[in-house]
Amino acid sequence: MSKFKSIAAVVPVAAVVGWLGFTFWQAYQPAPVRMQGQIEAQQYNISSKVPGRIEQVLVRKGDDVSQGDLIFTLLSPEIDAKLEQAKAGQEAAGAMAEQAEKGARSQEIAAARDQWQKAKAAAALMEKTYQRVDSLFKDGVMAEQKRDEAYTQWQAARFTERAAYQMYAMAKEGARDETKRAAAEKARMAAGAVAEVEAYAADTQVKSWYDGEVTQVLLHAGELAPQGFPVVSVVDMEDAWAVFHVREDNLKNYNKGAQFDALIPALGNDHHTFKVTHVAAMGDFATWRTTDATQGFDMRTFEIEARPLKPIEGLRVGMSIIVE
Repeated sequence: MSKFKSIAAVVPVAAVVGWLGFTFWQAYQPAPVRMQGQIEAQQYNISSKVPGRIEQVLVRKGDDVSQGDLIFTLLSPEIDAKLEQAKAGQEAAGAMAEQAEKGARSQEIAAARDQWQKAKAAAALMEKTYQRVDSLFKDGVMAEQKRDEAYTQWQAARFTERAAYQMYAMAKEGARDETKRAAAEKARMAAGAVAEVEAYAADTQVKSWYDGEVTQVLLHAGELAPQGFPVVSVVDMEDAWAVFHVREDNLKNYNKGAQFDALIPALGNDHHTFKVTHVAAMGDFATWRTTDATQGFDMRTFEIEARPLKPIEGLRVGMSIIVE
């Protein structure tokens, strides 16, 4: 009976001693490192490269959009007017190029030929007149001055005939190759101007370039949208990641490619696996602490990014994420 009493007396003492030993052991263990980060995701601002008045916005906050969906439209009478000007210029340049390619009209060629024939007949008449005056001069009937005047008129008529013939030949030949090429290039330049204005006109119908969820609608129908000003913001939660600031004495555990489990309190007690995809090349003192003087340096922090290995349902931007 005394043996059982002794054991009964020893057990509480042993329990107390064990508890005290565990407490002292736990007190001297290093405290667990807890890091808190937040969720971020790729965000896109949808804007127009041309200014204008918003005609209508076709989405609201919370709407899911897909690539190619029409987001908003702009009303820009100035672009419509410039497009009409550009098209008119294209038509004019095209007509000039066609005219240069075809050359003179048949009526113009016939008129030039008639002018040449007229000048040719005048030159023939002046030649005969000179010959008659020259004969009279040789017979002593006509003064030398009259003969010289008749000769000058004959030569002038010959030059007029040659000039008329050159005009006729030029009309038959048509425009020079250089003129045709210049006219064709002007037509091509005008077509480029039309294409440019059409591109601006097409940008009044603004579509989404990405899939995502609408987070902000900054401008509404009737308001003026400056060039490049964001009208609608879209966030793609399929392209989400976690951001942490890791102290350098713990950075060795978070090299690029390392995996770890993390808790997202907003989504319950389940842990999710993340993979480090980026480690900042430069540290900072955004969150720093002074170390003991014997260690000789202060702790820097490095920003890391980690992406979930599997999609996480219900994930939102700004949610806290905890790693121990």
